[in-house]
Amino acid sequence: MAVQIVKPRIRGFICTNAHPVGCQANILSQIDEIKQGIPYKETDMNALVIGASTGYGLASRIALTWAYGAKTLGLLYERPADDRRTASAGYYNTAAFHQQAAADGFLAQSLNGDAFSNEMKTETVDRLKADFGKIDTLVYSIAAPRRIHPDTGVSHESVLKPIGAPYTGKTIDLNQEVIAPVTIEPANEQEIIDTVAVMGGEDLEMWVDALADAELLAPEMTVVAYTYIGSSLTWPIYRDGTIGRAKDDLKARVDALDQRLIDQLGGNAYISVNKAVVTQASAAIPVVPLYISILYDIMDTKGINEAPIGQMRRLFSEHLGPGLHPQLDSERYIRLDDRELQPEITDAVTERWEQIDTDNLHELSDYAGYRRRFRNLFGFEVEGMDYDEAVETVLGF
Repeated sequence: MAVQIVKPRIRGFICTNAHPVGCQANILSQIDEIKQGIPYKETDMNALVIGASTGYGLASRIALTWAYGAKTLGLLYERPADDRRTASAGYYNTAAFHQQAAADGFLAQSLNGDAFSNEMKTETVDRLKADFGKIDTLVYSIAAPRRIHPDTGVSHESVLKPIGAPYTGKTIDLNQEVIAPVTIEPANEQEIIDTVAVMGGEDLEMWVDALADAELLAPEMTVVAYTYIGSSLTWPIYRDGTIGRAKDDLKARVDALDQRLIDQLGGNAYISVNKAVVTQASAAIPVVPLYISILYDIMDTKGINEAPIGQMRRLFSEHLGPGLHPQLDSERYIRLDDRELQPEITDAVTERWEQIDTDNLHELSDYAGYRRRFRNLFGFEVEGMDYDEAVETVLGF
């Protein structure tokens, strides 16, 4: 037992602890949104969710479980609690997910380790064979800063940089809470290669190979991976930068996987283009916190904003649920970013972007809301919580 009062330890875009009961409240809220948003349909679906503890991966797992009764195996790479510190938010999210899944009678298991490794692929195959069987849905939702290549042993570090020329723009200094100029130097060729190695599609390809070799892909199975395109304001460091190059690699490999699955199983592989959301990873990207603060203020006013769980509710109720055929654009993307990229939204964001400075930050954006959402990720500033109450921090799943 490790009962303690947990207060946030936050500096800039880094939060080094998490609140277990706050994280649990977040999970219960997401489950409730799915229960209210998708009529329950019982299926015998087996789903593997790679990157299942936060963001879109976690939201996918919740949607598949409470909308369709899917049996899920989730992969995550999270820190448990010890005598010195709390567990990571993703660990507490997973503990809360398991607790509620068990209470509601759903089969859910998780493996905690490096999904890029051959060892994790072998362990996953063994667990699927023992307790699940063939996979109907594979969700790939990894956003990692580093990958040790399982065959070469080379360590690749991803970077968020423009390609070809420096980028100069605005950002929020999250420590001082002021608007500041930022210049990002362009990536060199090795940084581009490394970012593609981490964030591209090779690992997903390896996962499908491992599952196919083990005969664990069900007929007509579906693979879905996630990406982000965004508006032209973020393109220099995202779509046209190193991450964009990695996502081009992901797209090419998913298109090839789609044809392979069609030919072999009558299945499909898709990429869903999702909207900008508040995550610890996105908070570290210059420009993005300011962009999201402006975007959310506008979308909230119009009543069209969505958290990851709202996006996944749409994905699985309108595109990838049982018996559905997804609506694809001309490049074969599922577009869940359609609301973010409505011309009236992008025009309004651009207009505010040009005007915003430290003096009018809170007038032209919802930075306070951005900060609250960021802290919510770690179980802090969750409505109805008493943060002066001691809580158990050592949990399992």
